[in-house]
Parts: sequence; structure tokens; C-alpha cells
Amino acid sequence: MTTTVSVSGDCCRDFTKSSKLEWLETNGTGAFAMGTVSGANTRRYHALLTASLRPPVERRVLLSRVEEDVVIDGKTFALGACQYPGVVTPRGFELLQEFRAEPCATWIYLLGGARLEKQVYLVEGRQAVVVRYRADQPMTLRVRPFLANRDYHSLQRAVESDGAWRGTPLRFSCSAKFNPDGQWYYNIEYLQELDRGLDFREDLYSPGFFSFETRQGDARPGEWVTLCASIADTVGIGTAGGEAPSRKRDPFVVRRADGTPAIIAGYPWFTDWGRDTMISLPGLLIAPGRLNEARELIEAHLKYLNQGLIPNRFPDSGEAPQYNSADATLWMFQAMRAWLAAGGDAEFLRDVFIKTARQIIDWHRHGTLNGIGVDASDGLLRAGEPGSQLTSQLTWMDASVGDRAVTPRHGKPVEINALWFGALRLMTAWGDHDYREESLRVQRSFREKFWNPKRQCLYDVLTDEGPVEKLRPNQIFAVSLGGGLLDREQQQAVVRIVERELLTPVGLRTLEPSDPEYRPRYAGGPAERDGAYHQGTVWPWLMGPFVDAYLEAFGRTAETVEFCRGLLSRLEERLGQGPCLGSAAEIYDGDEPRSAKGCPAQAWSVAEVERLKAFFAQSAGVGSGIATGSSWPGRQG
Repeated sequence: MTTTVSVSGDCCRDFTKSSKLEWLETNGTGAFAMGTVSGANTRRYHALLTASLRPPVERRVLLSRVEEDVVIDGKTFALGACQYPGVVTPRGFELLQEFRAEPCATWIYLLGGARLEKQVYLVEGRQAVVVRYRADQPMTLRVRPFLANRDYHSLQRAVESDGAWRGTPLRFSCSAKFNPDGQWYYNIEYLQELDRGLDFREDLYSPGFFSFETRQGDARPGEWVTLCASIADTVGIGTAGGEAPSRKRDPFVVRRADGTPAIIAGYPWFTDWGRDTMISLPGLLIAPGRLNEARELIEAHLKYLNQGLIPNRFPDSGEAPQYNSADATLWMFQAMRAWLAAGGDAEFLRDVFIKTARQIIDWHRHGTLNGIGVDASDGLLRAGEPGSQLTSQLTWMDASVGDRAVTPRHGKPVEINALWFGALRLMTAWGDHDYREESLRVQRSFREKFWNPKRQCLYDVLTDEGPVEKLRPNQIFAVSLGGGLLDREQQQAVVRIVERELLTPVGLRTLEPSDPEYRPRYAGGPAERDGAYHQGTVWPWLMGPFVDAYLEAFGRTAETVEFCRGLLSRLEERLGQGPCLGSAAEIYDGDEPRSAKGCPAQAWSVAEVERLKAFFAQSAGVGSGIATGSSWPGRQG
């Protein structure tokens, strides 16, 4: 994916711009450091160390930020930045010459005639952050840490937390002198939280500051001076300067406390979700050839199987996994398909996956949790019950406002049945022909009941009250997953209407603009934002299925491949503009200028770009082994 890894001094010094550009550092455990190029934290989630006490969950903000004062020849330069009511102070961003996102978050300051470099990175596999500095002239550097000890979704107030910071497991390692000077800093403002209609003020405690005297041997000019903050069990990991480690292959693939792999759905506020994991797996692990990790991840989810379902969510606080998804388990079949096509070991399919897959399908046939089960009258898969709050969470369009589902989809959702057909067809392709007749029955029922002859496309959901005619992108999966669920004429009609009404340069809209419920902007408080989440908001990850569907419907020719390659190029260009440098946002507004919104670093947005890049890197995309409809195994028309 095309990424912006350097920010010019002019942009850095423009607070309006630099406070909206974010950086991210991770370490493979679910812990992270995140902030803005300006140095000012604008989210409650911005911090230099958000540790994961039970990887990858139980995240706590421990070290919120630091502020530095540099003294050169008697003149003091303040490098920090913080938003208080009506004022930003200090204004260290005005001294910036450049910001670089590689090999880690790096700021270059010009302090009169001196040059100071600052870097922030996490220690791989440890709950520790390193903040280090080097200058080209002798100077005195004072570094003041700001502490918190809170869940990363919450905020800290002095009146409630006085003394609580003392219980933090945070420890510091450095060669500098510590100067006690404890004081609270009040009413720090996080403007992104204000924009999101949430509580946005916090108080932070600083116990004092560390003082580095480079003239007296802490470091000679040009050498690093280092401050390491870590939780108690990682004290003593070292304070040597050294070279910062190279950036991880991606920030999303992590290891649980038990060593098994997981995929974080997005930073800063998501953890690992089953649906997001299975959709992201082909792009994050299979496309780059990390097949062993992909197999481990699939196998790990199978161990949590409950009545034919894999978990959709592993909660932050260690509660039991949640099984509120009708599609996560079915997406696992598609992940397995991509893994095999890329060269995965067929023994794992035969000895492990197929046996469990039969149980999964049997549970779906006879009915499992949350009203998920096959309708015996037509073989189609239903999910949820009318009026159930849980129903709104069973498909990926899971937003709700209070007790009201914004996009109620109880009944037979179109993409759930495309995935159900795909699972049955894959079982047949993998040699278990007991499912062939059942897949053909689903195919007949699907074509008969989902086809909307008036608009020449598919209904979004079949309900007891009748079909839902809203034009949404969910129907694209009936084409993108391949296997011949629709005939060629139907495939082309679906792709054309989705292209005409839903396609944008940054993905697919979730509702056509002419619909009375269309929302062009994702903004406001939680209720307003959730009300727009799937009512027109654009999702970049859907560009991958659209490209698959386009090539499935119109074939792989030089012309169609070039058209789709152009879609990817334009998408990469827009995603590369931030807000999180080097990553891709969760969503965009439905209408121009289509500002990036939601989670600033989203796994499946990145994954689908990487999957498409790998696909186009193959010779003309033929026989690539990437999971597209045209590479369907054992296709029978």
C-alpha cells in the first residue's frame, strides 16, 4: 500500500494539519503507542505506552506523554505540545523540521543552530516503550513524564484518581538524574473526543522530571540518551541507545498470552474479532506467504468452537468469548480456501478442518445460537429474531442506537447465504460430495427468492414480512465469492448497479444516495455516528470484493484487469493520505470530500489492499492463488 512516511516541516508546524496526522507503534502483544505528528494527544487513546496486561487485551494507559525542555547556551526550548481550554501550550511543533514514520516515530527539531532527533518505539514482545534523543551539540535535556493508570477507554480525573497513579506498575530505566516535582495538570483536552461527542477532558499527574546533562557524560553529541518506561516485569530491559528496531511486518498480527496468533481488528480501540480476523487473514498472512501463522490462527479459533460457531469477540476484561456472529464462522471457510490455494498443507484440511467443518454445517442445518439455522422449506440460512437487540450484531452491519438496530437484518441476509452456499460448495470441492445436492438446492432457492426483477439486482434480506429492497453492497458477495451462485447475466447486472450507485474511489457505500435514509456524513455524537455507520458511509475493505466480483462477472481480460488495477491505485493514493501514517482508515464519508473517519488504522482495510496488490503482482492475475471468484476450486458452473 502506498504510504506517507515523511511529513515536511511546513506541515509539522501547521497545528491544524499536524494534529490530525497520527502515528502508531506496536510490539506484537496488543500494546501500542499512538499520537499525532504535532506531539499533542487528541484522543483518549493517544499515549506513549498503552500496555496489554493480558495480551492482547486488558489494555491500560500508563504513560500518557512526555514534555521536554532543552537548554542550549542558556536558552530554553520547550518541545512538548498539549491542548488546554482555549490554548495549546507548549508549542514545540513550531520547532519541527520533519517527522518520519520509519523506522519508528521520529521527530527532527531545529533549536537555533542545533539539531535534536527524538524517537519513540515499543520493545518487541514486552510491555515497554523507549523514548530516546540525540543532538549535534552539547545541551541539557529535561524530560517530564505524565502518568495515568486507567483503562484505555476511560479518562482520569485528579479528584477521583489522587494517589491511584501510585499503584501503576510503570517503572523507568535511564542514566539520568530524577528530580522529584510532583504536580497535577488539569483539564487536558482531547479534541477528537469532543468531535465524537464524548467526554474529552483529563487530568494527568507528573511526579517530576529526568535531567540529562550531555556535557557531563550522559552522552556525547551524536549519541542517543534513552528513557525506557515499562511495567514491573520488564524492568531492566536496558537503556543503551543502539539502533531502533525495524518496523514490524504489520501491526495487526499479535500473539496472545498463550502464544497463539490473533489479528487486532484496528487501532486504537478494537481488539480481536472473529469476523474481522477471517476477512483480514488472506491479505495479512496468506498474501505475504505467512502460511504457518495463518494455519495456527484458524486452528486456534477452532478450539473455541461452540455449537458450530467460532467466537466473534474476545472481550477486553477476560469474560467468556461472545458468539454473536452469523458470518465469522462461514468466512473461515473462505480463509481456508485462500490458504489452500496459496499452497497450504492439504493434510491440515483432511485431518483437522474437514472433521470440524462437518460439525459446523450440521449445527447450522439443525439450528444453533441466536436463531441461526437452515430453513427446511428452502435450504437458505436464517439468523436472528425480530426485536432482538442481539440480532443487530449478527452481520457486519451491526450498529445500534440504544435498543434500536440501525440496519435490522433478521431473516435471511444476502451475504450470509452467499457464504453458506460457499461453505457447502467448498466442502464438495474438497471431496465431500454429501453436500453437492444441498448446495444446488441453495443455489436454486437463492436465484428464485433473492432476485429483484424490478431493479435487476438482489434483495438485501428476506424477512417474514417480505424482501428488503434497499440497495446495499452485501449483494456483491454473491458474485465475488464465486462458485456460480448466480448466472453470468445476473452477476453482471449486480456488478453494474453496485458500480453505478455504490462505488467510490475509497470503497463502496453502504446505501445508495437516493435512499431516504442515506447519511452522507459520519459525524456527531455516538447516536448520530452509529446512525450513519451503515447508512451511506464508505468502507474501503469492500473494494476487494468489488474487484473480485468485477473480474468474475466480466472475465479476466487486459481491459478488465487494467480497470481494476486503476481502482486499486486510486484507493492506495487516498488511503496513503492518513490520518494514520502508513495505515488505512476504517471508513469514509459517503459524499465528497470523503474525509477519513472511524478507526484510523483498520485491519481489513489494509488487508484487502495488500491482497489486491499481491493479486496484481502475479502475471496478469492468472493462477495467482489469491482468493478471488475466478480461482474457484472445482468450479461446476
